[in-house]
Amino acid sequence: MTIRVDLRLNRGDFRLAADFEVPAGGFTALFGPSGCGKTTLLRAIAGLEPAAEGMLRVGPDTWQDHGRRLPPHRRAVGYVFQHPELFSHLGVRENLRFGLQRRLGDRPGLEFDQVVELLGLSGMLERRVPGLSGGERQRVAIAQALLSKPRLLLMDEPLSALDQASRSVLLPYLDEMQRQLAIPVLYVSHALDEVARLTDRMVLMREGRVVTSGGINELLTRLDLQMAHGRNAEAVIQATVHAHDTVDQLTELRFGGGQLWVPRVDASAGTGVRLRVRARDVSLALQPLQGTSILNSFPVVVSELVDDGPSQVMVRLAAGDATLLTRVTRRSQRLLAIEPGKRLHAQVKSVALLA
Repeated sequence: MTIRVDLRLNRGDFRLAADFEVPAGGFTALFGPSGCGKTTLLRAIAGLEPAAEGMLRVGPDTWQDHGRRLPPHRRAVGYVFQHPELFSHLGVRENLRFGLQRRLGDRPGLEFDQVVELLGLSGMLERRVPGLSGGERQRVAIAQALLSKPRLLLMDEPLSALDQASRSVLLPYLDEMQRQLAIPVLYVSHALDEVARLTDRMVLMREGRVVTSGGINELLTRLDLQMAHGRNAEAVIQATVHAHDTVDQLTELRFGGGQLWVPRVDASAGTGVRLRVRARDVSLALQPLQGTSILNSFPVVVSELVDDGPSQVMVRLAAGDATLLTRVTRRSQRLLAIEPGKRLHAQVKSVALLA
């Protein structure tokens, strides 16, 4: 099943034109700079923009089509705002009960105890809202949305109003939601680190329009998109824990193109992990290197390259079913004869575990 969106909205000088389709499951990021229309699109999907025209289907159900439009209260949507909207005169338990009251029909979904466990709220149920931190309030707001058993969960920059410490506490709960939730989540953000960590797919927006959509690593490594350029260009790799080295306290990860050694990961063999590999941490060689402190090296094939400034070239690499980026000088390109189809060896100096 899929979510099919084709919505338009004119408001003064701003025009929204969003046309895309994503699977009805997992986390999908609505990503782009501030002011590009992400929140407006989310509100239109929720039915909160009466002037929005077009079509919206969630799985087999049509929520909006030409001449027909379900009102917001009939759309089975859970909405998590940037600033949590809780009843400050009620305790946590009572705020969660409000989510139960918003259920439409008998749909599958998480029950009260399951949501409380998922978001670590068992010790907070009797607390009052004014005594909660920003991150705790956001966890309650997310739980409230989930308890309505939505068909679609909308999250509008849930971390942007939090300080770094609160973000660090909340992110693992979002990781767990990403692994456990069966319902689709549209996650608005302009922070690429959040998107890379949490989401499976991306809808890229600019100036009110959807530029493109696709898998997260496909878009991060597309050389015709700005995200694949600049100092923070990166790739995201899905890998699996293979074994642990108890002597050197390292973990061996396997992915489609080979293996990677990282500092010991607290996870059993077979566990899936998500890795960030920045372009600046990848170098190329004609042969496997020996006598180096860099542990991670594997064969790659050049799939594409484009200019990246006056003296450098950005190179897209295939490592089995994984895709990486690296930036080399024009001199290195010439000396190594780097061109599409060239077989080389990549050295990865640093890998970051995302989740």
